[in-house]
Order: sequence, then C-alpha cells, then structure tokens
Amino acid sequence: MAADVVWRLSEEEDTQKDRYLTFMVDGEGYGIEIRYVTEIIGMQPITPVPDMPPSFRGIINLRGTVIPVMDMRQRFKRAPAPYTDRTCIVVADVSGVAMGLAVDAVSDVLHIEAAAVTEPPATLLSPDNRYIQGIGRVQEGVRLLLDCGRLLQPQELDRIETISQEGTHEGLL
Repeated sequence: MAADVVWRLSEEEDTQKDRYLTFMVDGEGYGIEIRYVTEIIGMQPITPVPDMPPSFRGIINLRGTVIPVMDMRQRFKRAPAPYTDRTCIVVADVSGVAMGLAVDAVSDVLHIEAAAVTEPPATLLSPDNRYIQGIGRVQEGVRLLLDCGRLLQPQELDRIETISQEGTHEGLL
C-alpha cells in the first residue's frame, strides 16, 4: 500500500513538472510553476492595511482566510492601470505564505521543457529582478519565469506573515 502512495505522489509531481501558469502584466508575459498555484479568482475588494510594503495593495478575505495581495504591476515597477474584467488574483504559495498576485490577465498553462528555459542574461540580473529564474521560449515568444521563493524580500515576508496570522486569528477582515 505504501508503494502505491509513493507512486501516486511521484505521478502527481510528474504531471506538474515543466508546467507554468502564464499571465500578462503590462503587455509582457510571465510564468510561475503550476505547483505554487492554489487557485485563480476574480478581482475582489481589497482592504488596505497600514505599513504594508509598497507593492502590496492590502488583503482580501478568501473563505475566511486573510490573503495579502501584491500588485504585480507595482512589483515590476510598471505604470499603474485600473483593474478590468480580465484582471484577476492568482493565489499562490510564496515562500510558504498564501498570497494573492494581482495580474492583468491569466493566459494559459504551458508546458515548457527544461531545455527551452535559459538563464536570464546578466543585464536582467539585479536586486530588482532577483525573482526571475529563467526565460522560457514558447511558440509565441518568451515568458519570464518567476521564482516564487524570491518574490518577497525577507522583511516583506516577515510583515506579510504577521498580517496573515493577525488577520486570521483576530478577525482583521
């Protein structure tokens, strides 16, 4: 029986291998490994919270769980834009914390083989771009592939964890 469980777990890992949820931010294509994605939801009212890191819009209440929401336009230092009917929140596990990523539009789930992923050029490697893990070549161009573990700086992660815990336990929403 234990071998059956191990086989099913490795089969599930294989189905997620090299699969990325792709999305658009300011006309550019990005992707994150599907294994980090919990769900995709439409835009919801976001409650601002004082002293949040600059790229965070605030928090939402998702079925009783407080989820901090990062505006990916702000994270990538892009011009702000009003939310539209295509704007959505990708709920993902970022450094062990459930977090919402507000994106302009979700595109697709793509299979991008490891052989089609290249290291980012040195010109893209800077502290501001620390979250880019690679460039995936796809039929219609390229996607900047993000490292979810690096989307947050340590001080941001500490603040977000505190807000999530306080909101869940103290009825912040």
